[in-house]
Amino acid sequence: MRVVVADDAVLIREGLIRLLEEFGCTVVEAVGDGDSLIRAVVKHRPDVSIVDVRMPPSFTDEGLRAAVAARAQVPGSPVLILSQYVEVSYADDLLADARGAVGYLLKDRVIDVDEFFAALRSVAGGGTVFDPQVVSQLMIRRRRDDPLASLTPREREVLALMASGKSNTAIGRDLVISDGAVEKHIRSIFAKLGLHAEDSDQHRRVRAVLTYLRA
Repeated sequence: MRVVVADDAVLIREGLIRLLEEFGCTVVEAVGDGDSLIRAVVKHRPDVSIVDVRMPPSFTDEGLRAAVAARAQVPGSPVLILSQYVEVSYADDLLADARGAVGYLLKDRVIDVDEFFAALRSVAGGGTVFDPQVVSQLMIRRRRDDPLASLTPREREVLALMASGKSNTAIGRDLVISDGAVEKHIRSIFAKLGLHAEDSDQHRRVRAVLTYLRA
């Protein structure tokens, strides 16, 4: 897996590089600001970019803005935001093109290396992985016209866990229901959101999660 790393903190950046290389990834470039991230994505077309939110010069949301700009120049370029902060101002823009291949994890909640690499592989493969706390902040901005209004409370729970990158088995374990029940809820979610069977299950799953996060 070819990776671009964007983080202004040298220790974190170097730590990520060593961790990624230890797990067989190739870090094609590591940068410390948004403009350099855009150039690196355009130059290398990586399998995925790992991006911090707050970078120079203002240390507010440069990373997110640069990730959006990079995806505008390289459509669908996979991006995993890895930050200490929840910043939703440009998160909606990351989701807006409905292509998937985006994630947003909080650094202090990533305590399992295997889980982190599972999320990274998911994003690189076109999936979406969002920390539940990020999902909660996005939901605060829910529009009055809610496309999820037809979903039952249980279906919303299942969709929220899908948005956090959970597999069907993990969803069943968290909700204490069978794999068959999870599959039934997911089929119902697809139907209610108008996601038809001619698309692959993976594509419908991504579109369902994007609908949820943008709702």
